Order: sequence, then C-alpha cells, then structure tokens
Amino acid sequence: MVFASLGFTWSGHLTHIRLESSLPKHLEGIDLLITGVIDGLPSNGTQGLRLSIAVEQVVQEDGQEIDLKNFPKRLALGWYPGWRGEIELPEIKPGQRWKLPVRLKRPHGLMNPHGFDFERWMFQQNLGANGSIRASAKGLPREWKPQLLNDFVAGFTSYVELTRWHLRERIKSAAPDGARYVGVLIALVMGEQNAIAQNDWRVFNATGIGHLISISGLHVTMLAGMAASLANRLWRTSALPLLCPAQKVGALSGFLVAFVYTWLAGFQIPAQRTMYMVGVVAFAMWTGRITRAFDIWWWALFIVLLLDPWAAYTPGFWLSFGAVAAILFAMPSEDGLSEYGYSQKRKWWESFKEASRVQAVVTIALLPLTLFWFSQVSIVSPLANAFAIPLVSFIVTPFAMLGAVLPEPFNGWSLWLAHSCMELVAWFLNPMSAWPWSVGYLKQPAIWVLILLTLGVILAIRPGELTKTYKSRLLGLACCLPLLLSYNPALKQGEYRVTVLDIGQGTAVLVETSQHNMLYDTGPKTSPDSDAGERNVLPFLRGQGISYIDRLAISHKDTDHVGGGLSLLKEIRFGDLIGTLPEWHFLLKRTKELKMPSLPCQAGQEWWWDGVLFKVWHPGPEMSFSSMHHYGKPNALSCVIEVRNQAYSFWLTGDVERGGEISIANRYKPSSELASILLIPHHGSATSSSSDFLDAIQPHWAVVQAGYRNRYRHPNSKVVQRYVEREIPILETVHTGAQVWEFRGRELWKSHWRDLQRRSWHQ
Repeated sequence: MVFASLGFTWSGHLTHIRLESSLPKHLEGIDLLITGVIDGLPSNGTQGLRLSIAVEQVVQEDGQEIDLKNFPKRLALGWYPGWRGEIELPEIKPGQRWKLPVRLKRPHGLMNPHGFDFERWMFQQNLGANGSIRASAKGLPREWKPQLLNDFVAGFTSYVELTRWHLRERIKSAAPDGARYVGVLIALVMGEQNAIAQNDWRVFNATGIGHLISISGLHVTMLAGMAASLANRLWRTSALPLLCPAQKVGALSGFLVAFVYTWLAGFQIPAQRTMYMVGVVAFAMWTGRITRAFDIWWWALFIVLLLDPWAAYTPGFWLSFGAVAAILFAMPSEDGLSEYGYSQKRKWWESFKEASRVQAVVTIALLPLTLFWFSQVSIVSPLANAFAIPLVSFIVTPFAMLGAVLPEPFNGWSLWLAHSCMELVAWFLNPMSAWPWSVGYLKQPAIWVLILLTLGVILAIRPGELTKTYKSRLLGLACCLPLLLSYNPALKQGEYRVTVLDIGQGTAVLVETSQHNMLYDTGPKTSPDSDAGERNVLPFLRGQGISYIDRLAISHKDTDHVGGGLSLLKEIRFGDLIGTLPEWHFLLKRTKELKMPSLPCQAGQEWWWDGVLFKVWHPGPEMSFSSMHHYGKPNALSCVIEVRNQAYSFWLTGDVERGGEISIANRYKPSSELASILLIPHHGSATSSSSDFLDAIQPHWAVVQAGYRNRYRHPNSKVVQRYVEREIPILETVHTGAQVWEFRGRELWKSHWRDLQRRSWHQ
C-alpha cells in the first residue's frame, strides 16, 4: 500500500509539472514568433514536414515576450508547401536553432470508443501544443520570416537525434533505387516508422508480424550479447583479468552498447525494457549478487514506470513486458539442452520444439492484450512468424545495421541483401494477408471477460509436460469462448441506439436496433492517404464487434460525408446503399462491383426495423441517380432521415439548407408525445437551421458534428443564437467526444465519451 501511494504521488507530481506548461487558451490561433532547437527527428510526409522543437523564446505580434513558465516546453509543428507547392521546404536537422512564425492550438484529438487518443499521446510525449509554421503568411512583419539561427546547438539530445538523422539519410542514399521497403530497413535500425507505407502496415498487422518491424528486445539483446562476447574475449588476451574479471568487463560493455543503441532507436519501450534488464544483470555481476529472471523483469518494470509513468497507456508497454513475462513463466527452468548425451540431430529437434513452444506461448499469452488494444487477432500469425522471424531477425536486421555503418560500397551491398530478403518476406506474406480468414475481428473484451481470459491463458501456458496436462490446458483455452458473446445491453423491440461519432469536420452516425443497423455517412477524407472511415469509423466498428451493416446511407456527395466510404467498403460488409449520389460517383461504381443493391434517397420512403420507423423527408420523390438531378449545390440534395419510436425521434440531416428545411417544415406535423433530437444541419452553417424549420421540428436537444477550431467557424454564432432563444441545448462533439443516445421505451440514456475518459483518467 505504501509503495502504491508513493507511485500515485510521484505520477501526480510529474503530471502536475506537465499540466502547468499547457498552452493558454488566449494564445490559440494567434501569430507567435518562437525561437527554439529542433529536438526530434523531422519526418517528411505527403502533406509536408513534421518536426518537434524545444522552445527557448516566444514573442507576440506586438513585440511582448511571453513568460515560458506558462508556455509549453515542446511543440509539434507542421511545415506545409502550400496548396500549389509554392513554398520550398528547407532541410531540417536535429540540433538546429530556428526562429519561426507559428500559429498554435492546444492538443485536441477526436475522442471515440476504441479510437486513438491523440491528446494522451501528446501528453506522454511532453508536447504541450501543436500547430503550423506560417512561412508565407500575409500581413506579418518582414523580420518574422523563418530564419535559421544556428546550424547546431550542442546537447545530449541534439547529438543523439542528429546521429539518428545521419543514419536515416545514409540508409536512404545507399539503399537500392526504388526500394519499396527502405522504410522497413530504417525502422529496424533506428525505430523510425514514418516511411513505411500504410498498405505495408496492413499486411504486417494482418499477418501478425508488426512486432518485428520495430526495435524489439531481440535486436538490443543481440547487439549487447555481441559486444559482451567481444569485450570478454579481447580482455582475456592479456593480463587484464588480474585487474578486473573478464565477465564484469563483458557485462559492462554489453550494457553500454545497449544504452547507446536504445537512444539511437528512439528510446522505445521494448528497447528500454531490454536495456534495463541488461543493466540489472551487469549490476548484479559487478556487486556479486545472484538474480532470478523475474527479479530482473521486475526491476526493469520499476525503472520504466519511475521515469515514464504514462508508458502504461501504450500498447508497446503491455505487449513487451507481457511477452517476456509469459516466456519466463511458461518455459522450464532447466539449465538448457545438455551438451552431452544427445546427437546433433536430436539437439536440432529439441531446439525446434523449444522455439515452437516459445512462439505458441507468446501468441496465446498476448491474446487478451491484442484484443483489448486492437480488437483483432491474426489467425495466420504462427505460420507468418515462423517464416519471418528467422529472416527478419538474423538476416534483414543485421545487414540493415551493417548497411548503416559500413563504408561504401559495402553498405550498399549489405542494404541490397537486407532489402532483397525483406522482399522475400513480403512475397510470402502478401497472399496470406489477403485470405478472408487471415484476421479474426472480435469485440473489445469487457473487464470481466479480460480477467477470465487472462486466468485461462495462465492455465494454458503454465510450465509442465504438455502430454500430461493437455486437458487442463484445453480448459484454459476454453475461457476464450466468452469473447464470442455480445455484452452490449441488448436492445428490445421498439428500442434503438444512436452513436454520433466525433469525426471532425464531417458526419458519421451509427443507428442500431435490436437486429439491424445503419451507418449514416462515412466521415471526411483527411489526406490522399488517410480518411475518417479507416482511422475513426472502422476502429469503432471493430471494437463494437460489428462486421456487417444492413444499410449505408449517404446524405450527399461532399467529401466530408462520403470520404471514408471506399475504406469501409473494403473492410465491412453492407446489405445495401441509399443516398443522393450521381451515377458517375466512385462509391456507386464500387457498389456495382460488389453487386451491392443501391437505391436513391427519396422523400416518402419508409421502412420498419424491429419496431423502429425510418422515414425519409428529403430530397423529393423524383430524385434518382441520374446526373440530371445532380446540378447546383450538393447540400440542397441532402438525404434527411428521421428515426423514430413511440417516444423519441432522431433527425439525421446531412447538409440540408434553408430551402429543403422549409419543404420539410411544411409537411411535418409535430407531436407533443414525441421528443426530438436534431443533428444540426450542415454542421451549424449560416445557410441552415432556419427559424421555420426549428419551430416545426421543435427539438429538445441539438447535436453538432464539426472540427475543432475549424476554418468555417461552425457552428455559426447566429445559428447558435436561434437555438439559445428556443432553449434548445446544443451538444458539440468537439466538447463531448462521441455521443451515445439510447432510446429504451420512454427512457433516454445518453453518455459522452470524453466525459467517460476524463472519469477513468481521474480514477
């Protein structure tokens, strides 16, 4: 209890220190001139340059200097070439001191169930704000142009990050021309994964080898072991062992190499864990202590959490420490295979069995953690890892490391061999990842299921002879069966649930009845390589255990409503599509390829699912997919759907504008027994939410899906005033995160995901 209290106190102290340096709200969105040192590895993406900077000075436009006590110590910045590439981006290196004009905003991410928590990641990385560099902004003083002040500022972090930068550039220049997997080679050498294509990540994750494409403990152990062995041998060649035992020198050398490489690898948690374990062994050897394997593991765990309490919020922490703990627990505590009494063939066979058991133990042991963090498990992982582990660990990684340090032309030859071997691995994995059953997607387990599953795993992997204990081990594996059950509060006839996702500047809403579901819009496309369908909607659906959706409703063709459609059609099965799209639209073409029924959205359409009415109010009954109907503004054609039971109705409105609203208002007959929730049209634009429409619908609550500090300034202040005058509460996903509305008979249950996360954070 005392140690737990000390841990909470220490974590709270460090948290308080970081929160003190948060960006003040009044500095959001204004021009600032910052001076600082590049303290991280810059990365080039499809949209521009990303970098982190340690702040030394901040000046406002009026020349007033800001006190750094109330300002973030580190910033994450983007430097973009402009819409037409009119800005030529400079070469940024770690250690440089720059003076930069910027606009900043407080860390704010989309907050959805099973989604990535950007704010927590920023906090863990000690990044107090993010923003953009205003290289070509008009109206700024001339002296506010970006300016390189010093080419290098000495410091430990600067030396480490600059060395990493040189290693990355050396690998890029020496790799074969057009090498597709040069990003993988960089990741294996120094932990920088930004250059790996998303399609390659899908293959690696689907086949369960994602853990290999990073700095793993095996890499650190391999280098530390080689260094210890070499130092041991060299020390023995003279009378030096009389001064200090060779074993101690070897242990110290191994730790020093592990320490240096861990920093060059970006100080990732798996590398940290191995470095500390090597350090504990070296310390024990120098002090004449005998340590057990789990003592070493516990000390490494203690040091990681002491230095970085927020590491526990990352999957890498749990997967790394969990895999090692499982191996230490499950494998026999014997001294290993005897050098005598076995033939060479028998030794190979015993080694193969031991390696197979280690792989099986890790696969089974990490099942609860994998499902909790990613809601999926790779079925082909054992086969893929059996092929990939030897090649990646003993050929690709060593030769990639040699290619980073050897002189020319030997570095080119090493990288060619490493890349060729990686191509062989990819050749083997690509077909496997395409198998329909290669990945199993399951609902994120509830806490009680996670506990039961963990107990079953312990029973299944415990040490002992397999042939004598297989029955109890099978019983342990049977604890996985609750994963196949649904633990969402079941919806009854006439009940429905609406999940309004925090999707940024766009729309995506899931409607569920007891036996059916409908997805209304798919969110925006955020970049050429990324969209909300893949980044936000799909993780939510996977985490909820949803692999089939009865109906995809598309309000209209604007990118912020249809941008994630193709990504979802690749991963989720849909029954049919309803929407207002022109016949040439890419989404309709894809539905035809999938032989998926499609029908235009027309006023007057109705369907009943499990006692819940779905009614289309707009556009008119003459609407079709024909291009003749799709002229002018797409917003005017928005598909408006009302979802209703006996007590509540939820309005899905897309971007319908004033003309469509008046048409609906003229036909709608309000009921005093019906409480309405309105998804505010067009994210709160001034062209929507007309007074006639609000007076006709008479909503009891209003919901806004809009981006944080979006450039359209949605919701419009005049629109907000109309709702305020009618005493209609407005709930913005920017402030609430995802909203879950459950309509059970005449009862309404609602929850906001951001509030739930804050509650769990404080607990």
